[in-house]
Amino acid sequence: MAGCEDYASYGSHPGTKVTVFTSILPPEQQKFEASWAQFEKCTGIDVVYEGSDQFEAQLPTRIQGGNAPDIAFIPQPGLLQKLVQQGGPKPAPQSVTDNVGKFWTEAWKNYGTVDGTFYAAPLSANMKSFVWYSPAVFAEKGYTVPTTWDDLFALSDKMAADGIKPWCGGIESGGATGWLATDWIEQLVLRQQGGDVYDKWISHEIKFDSPEIKEAFTTLEGWMRNSKYANAGFGDTKTIATTAFQDGGKPILEGKCGMYQQASFYANFWVNFDKTAEIGEDKDVFAFYLPAISADVTTPIVGGGEFVTAFADRPEVQSFQTYLASDTFHTLKVKEGTWVSANNGVPLDAYSDPISALSAKYLTDSTATFRFDASDLMPAAVGAGSFWTGMTAFFGENKSVDDTVKAIDAAWPAS
Repeated sequence: MAGCEDYASYGSHPGTKVTVFTSILPPEQQKFEASWAQFEKCTGIDVVYEGSDQFEAQLPTRIQGGNAPDIAFIPQPGLLQKLVQQGGPKPAPQSVTDNVGKFWTEAWKNYGTVDGTFYAAPLSANMKSFVWYSPAVFAEKGYTVPTTWDDLFALSDKMAADGIKPWCGGIESGGATGWLATDWIEQLVLRQQGGDVYDKWISHEIKFDSPEIKEAFTTLEGWMRNSKYANAGFGDTKTIATTAFQDGGKPILEGKCGMYQQASFYANFWVNFDKTAEIGEDKDVFAFYLPAISADVTTPIVGGGEFVTAFADRPEVQSFQTYLASDTFHTLKVKEGTWVSANNGVPLDAYSDPISALSAKYLTDSTATFRFDASDLMPAAVGAGSFWTGMTAFFGENKSVDDTVKAIDAAWPAS
């Protein structure tokens, strides 16, 4: 069929159907469907998309009831591990394994692997190691984007001397209040200690109340809990606990704040403050990479993403799995906009916005020290429990480092 030359390797499966279950809802659903429309046409496979805001509760129930989807987009490696323990997912076929080996770094493949068996190819990716700032203000004040940790805090001191509070922030997020501050600790642990310590921390082989992790808390205390530096535009550092994370960067556009450490997805929030705000390295707002701390840790990056998991191994399901792990699919999906991939086969000029392109540059760096968001990998009682509440009290109540780490450790499940 004309236009199907690039799809010949996926075979012909007329009259077949593959179901996809995910937490990703419209309008992103339509962008996914557009990115595999030609695949459907050329293979004859009907891909049926179902999104649900109750995905994580419904998926295990459906599996146990014998009504598992063919494919699910899993948002955390921890959930994949639980599902494998329950006997749900199928190991990835060789064609998917080959694609992931070709287009992703080893760290990404490891997050789709459980007990030595590879199950799930990466889907989207997000970059959390960014600092947002105003290029216009930097140009006006003669500030230079810092490339080292020392430069970052020399700049912070200069801003403070110039009458601009260098940092603003907010960690309020309803029932998830505190999550952004857990990201700050994760950035510091990875930058100061490296990947091995970070991994042992996630498994509690290294506790929060250890010198390695307490060092990160002490650094954060001198950074975001430093009255000289924060909380620009909102008040003292206690206001970080009560300021919505969505609003945290607003003072940058008002000239009250120099920088905000936040993920790539924060690009979507600037128009809420100013509908005319433009994102770019010479525009109203942009982001730079949060610098490394230790010379022993190469380009530390904290991020997240989803993974493609199959619960059936029919030929048409494996064909679609293979396509979802290809550079073809990821390039088409990137061109739909507002989506980032760590697939190194996607050309950077496929991205329509500068933040996504900058994110992809770092996420596809084979020399980088990439680690998944730690709180997403910890037991829920900690990662979405005591870690969140501990960080909220750290800021809102000025809890000491010792009291904070002990409280977080105390909630770790006994088994």
